Amino acid sequence: MNLHPDYLLNDINEPADLKGLSLDQLKQLATEMRQLVLERDSAIGGHVGPNLGIMEVTLAFHYVFNSPHDKVIWDVSHLSYPHKMLTGRKLGFLDPDHYEDVSGYTNPEESDHDFFEIGHTSTSVALAVGMAQARDMLGKHENLVAVIGDGSLSGGLAFEGLNNAAKLHSNLIIVVNDNQNSIAPNQGGLYQGLAELRATNGQSENNIFKFMGLDYQYVANGNDLATMIETFKDIKDIDHPIVLHVVTKKGAGYAPAEAEPERYHWRDPFDLKTGKDKQIKPKETYSGAVIDELIRQVKAGTPIAAITAAIPGVFDLHRFEKQFPDHYFDVGIAEQVSVTSAVAMAQAGIRPVVFENSTFLQRAYDQLVHDMALNSVPVVMIVRNGTISNGSATHQGDFDISYISSLPNVEYLAPTSVEEMISMLRWAIRQTEVPVVIRQPEKALLHRPATQDDYSNIDYEIAHQGSEVAIMAVGDFWALGEEVVTQLKRKLNIDASLINPKSLTNIDREDLHYLQERHDLVVTLEDGNLSGGFGEMISRYFGATNIKTLNFGAPREFADNVPTEVLAEWYHLMPEQIVDDIERVLHSM
Repeated sequence: MNLHPDYLLNDINEPADLKGLSLDQLKQLATEMRQLVLERDSAIGGHVGPNLGIMEVTLAFHYVFNSPHDKVIWDVSHLSYPHKMLTGRKLGFLDPDHYEDVSGYTNPEESDHDFFEIGHTSTSVALAVGMAQARDMLGKHENLVAVIGDGSLSGGLAFEGLNNAAKLHSNLIIVVNDNQNSIAPNQGGLYQGLAELRATNGQSENNIFKFMGLDYQYVANGNDLATMIETFKDIKDIDHPIVLHVVTKKGAGYAPAEAEPERYHWRDPFDLKTGKDKQIKPKETYSGAVIDELIRQVKAGTPIAAITAAIPGVFDLHRFEKQFPDHYFDVGIAEQVSVTSAVAMAQAGIRPVVFENSTFLQRAYDQLVHDMALNSVPVVMIVRNGTISNGSATHQGDFDISYISSLPNVEYLAPTSVEEMISMLRWAIRQTEVPVVIRQPEKALLHRPATQDDYSNIDYEIAHQGSEVAIMAVGDFWALGEEVVTQLKRKLNIDASLINPKSLTNIDREDLHYLQERHDLVVTLEDGNLSGGFGEMISRYFGATNIKTLNFGAPREFADNVPTEVLAEWYHLMPEQIVDDIERVLHSM
């Protein structure tokens, strides 16, 4: 169902189709494509501001260069919607019935105009350097263009890429898309230098790119199509690395996105006319409860420091920042700094609480190991979006149990309710022995009391004492565990025990020992990757006994834009499937 049969985009099947268009036609195309971004994002959610802002840069690239012979690598690639429209995937934007056909990031399986599946920031320059080195070794001569946002420059990999780009003696074009924003406002001294370059039309001597040995050119209005076309024509086939510093407007062409760039970086479905959310946000949230507790702690005199890496909106942190700006630290897109600076704060007597997304935290894995775990300082960390989800493979959040629970000296807690989460947070802030990570639930908020307030030694909660089968439901899968127990009773007349393990890293040996007296099978349910997960830890414990174990979670794979309900069926996470699997195991014993 093409809602726009009169659009010029209908005649564009590949970048070569742009070559014969006039400037006015290209401008018309930009207007059409902006409208399509807004229609798709308002319907299913997606990145709004980045794609609206990069429109003219994308059109100019494909007008001047010859993709896929000439190659463009999009940093993060959440701004690749216009690129996708021009490279054979327009139906995913023209037709609502096909909105889900294309991912929100580049994907080589979708098109030979994409070269990497990328969803994390600061990568494009390093990738382009590697491609340039390979090109030169093979004696080829295509143009290589890396697009990186100003917000992405705060990531350490961006600096490493730029440093090595300067060593090349061949073509490399680095487009710095300067829209004066990260996800949230930019942070750090680098951005004073960029502001000075903007204020001086690129003439300031305070130029980090020249300092690193790179050629440099400034474009004051990257949303002017004619300017971008002429600029790309001028530097096409250049024989050395150059930084093209292009100033654009995040959210260009849609007033609400221009006015609120952080809110419109990524949006859930919204009303296109009013900009209001289509879904009613819950009044009570886990993040809200955490912030309420931190505010109470600061008022009580606890030296709390709240630290985030460019995602304050995910955790309701602006509310904390407004009340206690001196206790709030946004390090920009730099997860490594967020962890290591928290280690130093904790060592100095501050109580740092670090807020991380599961998928982004993995970028700081060395800091988790070498700085936080090795030094065993009392950093507190809240991890969100640790879940089996329907998002892009670039943003999977089901690996954190595996990569955190494998570390010595770290306690990883999994609350089942808001009361338990706050109980764990209070203990984590109070204790001084180890780093404590808390996996914030993502499903519907539950109220159920905490059964302990000191987690130095884990005491499993036996919510229901049964026999034959024991269900250990971790964190967010508590409600699933309750349903499995109910169906086991109804379908198999098994009165199963239901256990809240609380910890992903430490076990209650006494309770596990006594489980063997009344149970034949222990079942673990975890909202994450089974490889290296909680279930494997329980299976290891029972390995030398007669008791059997059955683990449910996600297999070791990347799931790319698969609906959550489909994943639940694939992974046998539906209650009736779990009961069927339990029945088969019991019959085989």
